[in-house]
Amino acid sequence: MSFTADIGRQLLFLLQPETAHGLAIRALSAGLVPAPPPVRDKRLETRVANLILPNPIGMAAGFDKDAEVPNALLQLGFGFVEIGTVTPKPQAGNPQPRIFRLPEDEAVINRLGFNNRGHEAALARLKKRSRRAGIVGVNIGANKDSDDRVADYAAGIKTFATVADYFTINVSSPNTPGLRDLQARESLAELLKSVTAAREAAASITGKRLSVFLKIAPDLDEAALDDVAEMALAHAIEGVIVSNTTLSRAGLTNSDKARETGGLSGRPLFERSTIMLARLRRRVGTSLVLIGVGGVDSAEAALTKIKAGADLVQLYTGLIYRGPAIAHDITKGLVDRLDADGVAVIADYRDTEVDAWADLALTA
Repeated sequence: MSFTADIGRQLLFLLQPETAHGLAIRALSAGLVPAPPPVRDKRLETRVANLILPNPIGMAAGFDKDAEVPNALLQLGFGFVEIGTVTPKPQAGNPQPRIFRLPEDEAVINRLGFNNRGHEAALARLKKRSRRAGIVGVNIGANKDSDDRVADYAAGIKTFATVADYFTINVSSPNTPGLRDLQARESLAELLKSVTAAREAAASITGKRLSVFLKIAPDLDEAALDDVAEMALAHAIEGVIVSNTTLSRAGLTNSDKARETGGLSGRPLFERSTIMLARLRRRVGTSLVLIGVGGVDSAEAALTKIKAGADLVQLYTGLIYRGPAIAHDITKGLVDRLDADGVAVIADYRDTEVDAWADLALTA
């Protein structure tokens, strides 16, 4: 991290997290965020699920909930960006304060609750963006007060089919009561059936069949992970994102903040999410696309995710602690590693440490 970026981060950390986040969005929108030029190297190019990505490092959902700055994020060097989570109707989310930084652990606890301005606002912005800037996925969710949450997800597919490059079905946020119940076998089967039907209906109109990814929690037990693997394969979705935030507080040094409710992200999530990633890879074999998320803040962490089974990697909390150059720094580090190891393409690292990670024990 440069001296200037470090000073900027320290100033932002003097503000409440949501205030700082709002300023970051406005600065990106105004083109005021400095970043090194993107790293261009064909060895980083990744082709998965009908997508061609310049590198495998993506911006996870949660930062740009309302599709305000996807192209600005791509210009920071990310290979792809995911906006949302977006719900059909606007909703305020949970009461503030609802984001808590844990600098000692390089972590964040949030209980936002899908705060966003709804489908129509995000759709209007995505219609205006230049698609040539890069790949942008749409992360869709259900309203807290919805009478039919499955229908909310199908509505998201229909709404964004002409502007999305892929979809993520978020059933794993811990901050909407009952949402994680959609990961249960019968509920998940119903949801994926509805979502894929909506995808096919949209494809018949647009002529383009978009990929669908399922985002799961890192707190699933072995039986639930079996169900996720079976349902993902049975319903022919393209992949799974492992993982969302965790309810675990294992390893935190800040005991006061650890008592806050919500999902934990950042460095403490790295081990748990990577173990779950590897265990899912072992279940689904080589064909399903897996995206590794949780505690990624360096080239080493990103490469570890790939070795544990990830085709692509996403981050968010790492941006908070490492600053806007993080995508550049990670991709530059990956190129350096390719050079040092004499590896032809980044995908050649995939799955080389699946068993080593899958066999590790999870901490409480």
